[in-house]
Amino acid sequence: MDLTPFKLDIDELLDEFCEEKCTTLADMKRVWLAKKFSYIYEAKPTSNSAFFMQSLYAHSIGKLWVKDEHQHFNMLRTVRECVISDASYMASFGALSQRLGGLYCLYCLYETQPCKPCFKIYLSLGELKRLKELVIDAKENGIGVVPAVVKRMLEKTMFLFGFVDILGCSVTQRVEEIAKLQNKRARIAFDRLFANSQIESYLNMDLGAELELKTLKKMSTEYARAKELAMKEASPAAEVEDVLHINENEKTACDTVESIVEQWEAQKDDFYKQTGINRHNEIVPADAFNEIEQLLEE
Repeated sequence: MDLTPFKLDIDELLDEFCEEKCTTLADMKRVWLAKKFSYIYEAKPTSNSAFFMQSLYAHSIGKLWVKDEHQHFNMLRTVRECVISDASYMASFGALSQRLGGLYCLYCLYETQPCKPCFKIYLSLGELKRLKELVIDAKENGIGVVPAVVKRMLEKTMFLFGFVDILGCSVTQRVEEIAKLQNKRARIAFDRLFANSQIESYLNMDLGAELELKTLKKMSTEYARAKELAMKEASPAAEVEDVLHINENEKTACDTVESIVEQWEAQKDDFYKQTGINRHNEIVPADAFNEIEQLLEE
């Protein structure tokens, strides 16, 4: 899957954001709307939506820091300290603007995605550290909207935290890491759901055995045969046509119990599908990254 055109679109968006010397989320929204950037999703692939979204997220996350050490040193100084040199000021301000644009773009990509439920943003511990550094740099330069944006992202649990650096690993590693996180969080949710409750015993219960359905079927069959035999024996001596008609359309207690058991099994199957749990209480990986998120604790 070639996502180069989508990444180039993000680069163009951030270039325009930087050229206008923008620093706020409102600026990004203005540029975003002017370019009608939400149309990026109109060309998204029909399959592998999760991979597509994580690739867009990863490209935006890559803009959160500067790889050049000299440029990073200049960027860490505040705007007031940079007035000594116009060149260093512009380099510093441009780098900071690009990093801010990466954060705002990440936020907008999440908020405007057409996927329901929304795909979470995978963030490694290393990338989390860089995000904190961006918050610190923004505070030093008086850009107070950045801490508010990051706080909102945390409150809305937009992030899925992991250990694998998404920019420095293979696709296989990334998929495996996300799958492990999903399974771990789903297992925690499963354990909490069934702790000190009777739900698990109900799920494992064989309602047919509990109601002795097999025995009831046997008794019902024997009763039907005995009744049929009694009708045949009585027919030469009495008119039993009306009784035979009623007997043919009668719904037995066994039929009622069997119907209840079938409905019970159908409801359990629906529960397994909705929760992603199979009949052996194992977690089934969800295609839509329906993970149980953790809030970042300082």
